[in-house]
Amino acid sequence: MHRRTLAGIVTGLTLVAAGCGTATPADDADADPGSGKDHGAVEGAQEVAEPQLHLTTIDGTGTVAQLDLLEGSSAEVGRIGEPSAVDSDGRYLFATTADGVEIVDSGMWTWDHGDHFHYYRGEPTLLGTVDGTGAATVATGPLSTAGATGVFFAGSGEAVLLDNEALADGEVRELFRVEGEPHEGLVVPVGDGALVTVAQDGTVTGLRHHDADGDAVGEQIPCARASGTITTKVGVVVGCADGAVLATESDGELEVERIDYPKGTTEPRAMRFEGRKNRPTVAALSGRTGIWLLDTRERTWTHLDAGVPLRQVVAADDEDGHVLALDTTGRVRVFAAESGKQLAVTEPLTDATSPGVDLVVDQERAYLNVPAEGVVHEIDYADRARIARTLETPTAPVFFTETGR
Repeated sequence: MHRRTLAGIVTGLTLVAAGCGTATPADDADADPGSGKDHGAVEGAQEVAEPQLHLTTIDGTGTVAQLDLLEGSSAEVGRIGEPSAVDSDGRYLFATTADGVEIVDSGMWTWDHGDHFHYYRGEPTLLGTVDGTGAATVATGPLSTAGATGVFFAGSGEAVLLDNEALADGEVRELFRVEGEPHEGLVVPVGDGALVTVAQDGTVTGLRHHDADGDAVGEQIPCARASGTITTKVGVVVGCADGAVLATESDGELEVERIDYPKGTTEPRAMRFEGRKNRPTVAALSGRTGIWLLDTRERTWTHLDAGVPLRQVVAADDEDGHVLALDTTGRVRVFAAESGKQLAVTEPLTDATSPGVDLVVDQERAYLNVPAEGVVHEIDYADRARIARTLETPTAPVFFTETGR
């Protein structure tokens, strides 16, 4: 999941994949995230031979547009309210506005079937609004056509779970809406339900599992001052004051593990996780110059020191273990996860203090927006952070993400 806030700063060649019915993950012993009927197909969309990568942008007034990274064409999608924050799962954009959370469907998505992928191209559209009060925190799952998306409204304490299958069909449908104490909370999709933060006097004390109907199930899960969540190849991560909770579901049963910080560490905790979609290792800032890497497959933490103040870190989690960081001067730095050595650094590329600036990473490239210039830089991070292209976007990319992933 990618997020930036103003306060804090889609001819198809039909793809026939062999062995779809019995696929198992090629590089991971954990559950296949693509288990489900129709392999992510939706009526009206075409299955195609390669990922339909786009840049979906929203300007400061709420105008939404897309740039096709393969063909170079662009189009305006429509207009939403003025956004203050945007989250994405690689297909949908969830924009916080004065009315709540407005949802944009880019019409481009990838279905992860473990050892192979299915790619789809449809029409971009504006889906509607999830009503709510106050700042919204969005938590997404691994698939855009199955599972759910969580939205927590800090102003009202309302926890909302959205049906992704309905979103894929063009409908904003709530599976549940649970009332609670106003606080900066989370609704974290897992299995058919979600983990929802529990607070006392505005401070999060733990998590409570709610089923698809919104009913609380089982005892409270300890997770003091919960902050930050991400879905990995292995399961769902929630950051806690003393480490993280890793949640999975097997045969309808919720399983929760604790991944504590290394014994004796005094490094600042992780507050927000970022990584390449559906990979096991994710990154988080640790204070001003530190980087936490959480390997959810190995259940281990690694701490790196960048030596310079950072604004954002993202784990590419590729074969070479690249970790990307945007520093406070607008430079992109590339580190090796194993050694912590800096491998490359760019010249200053953007105003890192500008609202909405974001660094998004896929398997081969990273993307960094420059809102004031109306461009997004495409960076080949494995080739000494070379600027591969500078892309002019159809609207100023105050907020943006790469869709089709």
